[in-house]
Amino acid sequence: MGAGQSRSSNTLVVQQASSALDQLKYEVAQELGIQIPQDGYYGYMATRDTGAIGGHITRRLVQIAEQQLSGQSGFSR
Repeated sequence: MGAGQSRSSNTLVVQQASSALDQLKYEVAQELGIQIPQDGYYGYMATRDTGAIGGHITRRLVQIAEQQLSGQSGFSR
């Protein structure tokens, strides 16, 4: 891999979704009482905490998708 290339395969299909996912991450972390590092470095966070945030984000996204598929308008947070 050359300089500046990321090894991550988590490429967003809709680039505008980035800010919405970032906002969701902070909301979930706040609900769980987990402090996200201001500098963006997660290396000092417990794996349990980062996993909890990711798991809750996934549950929330599935819930939103299910509501949209069932024809309900909006979603609750």
